[in-house]
Amino acid sequence: MNITFIFFLGLIVSLIGIIPPGLLNMTAAKISLKEGHARGILFSIGVCVIVFVQTYLASIFARYMSNHAEVIDILQRVAFVIFVLITVYYLFIAKKQVKPQLEPHIRSKQSRFFQGLFLSAINVFPIPYQAYMTITLASFGWLDFSQINIISYVAGAGMGTFVMLYVYMFFFHKIKDKPIASQKSMNYLIGSITGIISIVTLINIIKEL
Repeated sequence: MNITFIFFLGLIVSLIGIIPPGLLNMTAAKISLKEGHARGILFSIGVCVIVFVQTYLASIFARYMSNHAEVIDILQRVAFVIFVLITVYYLFIAKKQVKPQLEPHIRSKQSRFFQGLFLSAINVFPIPYQAYMTITLASFGWLDFSQINIISYVAGAGMGTFVMLYVYMFFFHKIKDKPIASQKSMNYLIGSITGIISIVTLINIIKEL
């Protein structure tokens, strides 16, 4: 398996996972705006260190589950329901949201790197998300669970997280100037992505029947 291809798989999957506005990307944008680009990058590096660890743990967990087909079947069905609900929410319900407040939850003067570590550590969503996505990729034959491939995938996931945090920092001035239009476009983008994932998951479930 080409490790470069696996690296970019990890990067793309991670990009998709961190697209929705949340504590990490909004805090990175706020720090960059208020304290300078360098401190925003330092915060993002701290976030990515934890993402490396979380994605590695998720991959190990996925490798275990790959040997237990009954667990994968249950996980696929649960994931399908979750992705459908997310798709419905972003395409039909979240038409208009209030402009997000970007005050970080931590106001201390300690290193932004350690703040990134802490906030990323309390965000456990990447573990189940990456576990499911690695199993899905493995089912397509795009990923196996050898050590070198896991490391390549983990590296891609960390880089994907950093890229999206950087995008938030770089473009946030435009986003905050047009909050409603930008949020609506973001909602449709997220809904479309999760819709595609829902379809892929459904196909996998049907194939296993």
